[in-house]
Amino acid sequence: MTDLTVIELAHQALWMTLLLSLPILGFGLIAGVVVSVFQAVTQIQEMTLSFVPKVLSVVLAFVLLGSWMLNQLVSFTTQLLSGIPDLVK
Repeated sequence: MTDLTVIELAHQALWMTLLLSLPILGFGLIAGVVVSVFQAVTQIQEMTLSFVPKVLSVVLAFVLLGSWMLNQLVSFTTQLLSGIPDLVK
């Protein structure tokens, strides 16, 4: 196993992490912006008003995209494990 192989595997792992986390973070970000605008317009400064919608949006993202995320992760893991014999050479 060469240094280039290790760097490539780390690159693929970081890319997969980014790919799987962006939809969840995006849903939370959109919910946070919407709630912040609502709080600015109505001047309601309740902490739970900003926390609960973010949690619900993240749960909704997991429900909507969970199967896709799991398929991506299983595909990456299968590719990684099937490539072990080539890495040992």
